[in-house]
Amino acid sequence: MSVLHRYHREYDQSPWVDNIRRDWLDDGTLQRLVDEGVRGVTSNPSIFAKAFSSTSAYDAAVSEVGSLDPETVFEALAVRDVRDACDVLQTVYRDSAGARYRDGFVSLEVSPRLAHDTLATVDAAVRLNEVVGRENVMIKIPATRAGLEAIRAVLSRGINVNVTLIFSLERYHEVLETWTQGLEDAREAGHDLSRIASVASFFVSRVDTAFDALLPADSDLRGRLAVAQVARAYELYLSWIGSDRVASLLDDGAQVQRPLWASTSTKNPAYDELLYVDSLVAPDTVNTMPDATLSSAADHGRPERSLLLEESSRLECAALLESLPSELSLAEVTQRLEDEGVAAFVSAYDELLQTIAAKLNSPTR
Repeated sequence: MSVLHRYHREYDQSPWVDNIRRDWLDDGTLQRLVDEGVRGVTSNPSIFAKAFSSTSAYDAAVSEVGSLDPETVFEALAVRDVRDACDVLQTVYRDSAGARYRDGFVSLEVSPRLAHDTLATVDAAVRLNEVVGRENVMIKIPATRAGLEAIRAVLSRGINVNVTLIFSLERYHEVLETWTQGLEDAREAGHDLSRIASVASFFVSRVDTAFDALLPADSDLRGRLAVAQVARAYELYLSWIGSDRVASLLDDGAQVQRPLWASTSTKNPAYDELLYVDSLVAPDTVNTMPDATLSSAADHGRPERSLLLEESSRLECAALLESLPSELSLAEVTQRLEDEGVAAFVSAYDELLQTIAAKLNSPTR
């Protein structure tokens, strides 16, 4: 059994890969990763921007779309990639039917330019879900104020949602409430709850990056607060799914909304490369990893080292948040991270469109 299979089969955590590329679809790389234990795919504007700028895999396809509008071209090519990736993951999706949750999803994000526009986000999510046309596509929506309203509306329509850019415990609590309301709305509308999947993407490493810059060099909190916040988030998850409201939804066939740990590559080279992987293994969760981190986990991951498997360990870890110096506000820092995360995705999206525009205007086209 491969190490990646161990995460899922022994610990009930799903390894996903945080990348999508046309050449991976063409040369069988994604299929190989699935064979080795990858159970889902996530994407975002930064990932697409890197794929478009660092490979020639999209050069010919840009012209084939038949449009001179960069945004139209991008969406057409992104939809093609996500649709093909959904087909690769279809076996995983099919084989997980009837379980507490389903796997085999591929995420496609609405334009980050819509992060503060509820109605436009809902329209985009419905349209993208329709044009991809695969039951295992998951539409990614950021957990901004406007995004929360959109998430409820999209779930109520029976569409799978990946709630992204969660940085704070307060926001995660709101996401859990939003998911519950969305499923209740979907039930009232007559949708089959067993076919509505959702994950809540809690960003990890950037929390340590932000606080490490604010803490003294000798502070024993450096490199530990992100995992501590995840431990508390998982406790919140366990408490929420044990509530009467969620129990009612589960009795009617709903899947749980799994916490997904995102941004799990270490940014500080002094930290263990699998700090945000092996420390965060727990049932009903997902860890979506970039290529290098996934490769390391597949080679020498040790899920048994997790700090989340035992309640006593989780509570001890989460207690570190109480040690934060009074002059530092967890809420303020995580709100800044949310704002920066949205801005970074908008910037990556603009860069992506510029790259496509350059390809469209290339004299060799």
